[in-house]
Amino acid sequence: MLSIAPSARISPLADIEDSQRGTRIIIEDNVVIDAFVKLKPAGGSGDVVIGSGTVINSGCVLYSGNGIRIGSNVLIAANCTLAPTNHAFADHRLIREQGFQPSRGGIVIGSDVWIGANCVLLDGTVIGDGAVIGAASLVRGNLPPYCLAHGTPATVHGWRGKQR
Repeated sequence: MLSIAPSARISPLADIEDSQRGTRIIIEDNVVIDAFVKLKPAGGSGDVVIGSGTVINSGCVLYSGNGIRIGSNVLIAANCTLAPTNHAFADHRLIREQGFQPSRGGIVIGSDVWIGANCVLLDGTVIGDGAVIGAASLVRGNLPPYCLAHGTPATVHGWRGKQR
């Protein structure tokens, strides 16, 4: 099911696929989805919910996998990949024949978050409200609210606003 708020602005060059298995993609009020963004139901049965005022820039790819929940007023820079799923690879069969690993919880992004260009977010990622993720970071696990994080894997290097 695809649900797009009337006030959302989606480039005609974006590619949003509707699910064939019941996965929901919900795009709330005042969301902006730029050209060459791909939203693809694949790798699981999770929903994708994009909160109001969020901006997803050109070249980003979001797979539904085990689910993506993006808060409000989030900025996602160009060429980011959100992949809340992992292929199974336990034996010598072809990878594509082995299905997927169990869910690690999908991806949850709080509100007022900025994700820099070329970041990759993996299954099980939780980013707290107000966090800033530096460009080209690999994000997995939990990042606390208002942190400044970057690297591979992304780790906390400071705090937004008042010193903690």
